[in-house]
Amino acid sequence: MADLRYDILGVGNAIVDVIAPCDDAFLTDNGIEKGGMTLIDEGRARDLYSKMAPGREVSGGSAANTLAGVASLGGHGAYVGKVADDALGEIFTHDLNAAGVDYATLPLKFGPATARCLINVTPDAQRSMCTFLGASVFFSEDDVDAEKIAAANITFMEGYLFDRDDAKRAFVRAAELAEAAGRRTALTLSDTFCVDRHRSSFRHLVRNHIDILMANEAELKSLFETEDFNEALSRARAETKVTAVTRSEKGAVIVRGDETAEVPADKVEKVVDTTGAGDLFAAGFLLGMARDLPLADCGRLGVIAAGEVISHFGARPETSLADLAGRKNARLS
Repeated sequence: MADLRYDILGVGNAIVDVIAPCDDAFLTDNGIEKGGMTLIDEGRARDLYSKMAPGREVSGGSAANTLAGVASLGGHGAYVGKVADDALGEIFTHDLNAAGVDYATLPLKFGPATARCLINVTPDAQRSMCTFLGASVFFSEDDVDAEKIAAANITFMEGYLFDRDDAKRAFVRAAELAEAAGRRTALTLSDTFCVDRHRSSFRHLVRNHIDILMANEAELKSLFETEDFNEALSRARAETKVTAVTRSEKGAVIVRGDETAEVPADKVEKVVDTTGAGDLFAAGFLLGMARDLPLADCGRLGVIAAGEVISHFGARPETSLADLAGRKNARLS
């Protein structure tokens, strides 16, 4: 077995996030689905960008945010995802490596531009995302780094990447490599719209290739086509080794065989922006899993990381999560 160099290896859409405040009227006037993620083309992305309020531009993408959280918790992480050979691609690469994440995927040449996600945040802290996937969806089996997968305790895959067949095949290849190396795999369902588009593929992937399933309550119910959360959780318990479900202010529920851990949400003085809450929960939870902590301790790290990121704009932590976990007496090892 290869030497273990990484706690988590992330596989996902490499995206630059543009985050700005707005009101509900802006969403209505521009036909934006509140609280969801809508895929758009490059022309629509340019048009919306020109209408948005001044905001922040940071390297993002769900799994990349998770890996930045892992690094902030003191973990060792790597990432694979596709950017273009352009200015935004260079920004993404620099930002992720500067955050302490090993990222070296070759950029796409002579194709679409680097992906960007336009995130409008209403006063109730709901984020409504319009995403131009650009170069990110041109991730393929050629980009799967077998050496890094073998060196990672858990390979974490982002459901958003599933919009091209090449990416689906890359997912399966990554999972097969992880299994062959005696490592574990994790999948986040990403979004209810994503689940609706790829339900059958996700169900096959979960049954055959995934050790740890990450979802929020709505995504889990969508996956199993039920409005009953307890039924969805029961089916997840039967079909997965581990399932971790976030439930907003209700915290999280984690199941593994006959074991159940319910973790209350971490107290936050004011919720400013829910962007990245699930990504950062995954950071804490998966790092705990990589270090073989009890389920409740894994969940505790997850809610602490999520609580920090929803207290400010942006999907990356603004304080050391390792220090924060220490102040809250949460186990890191």
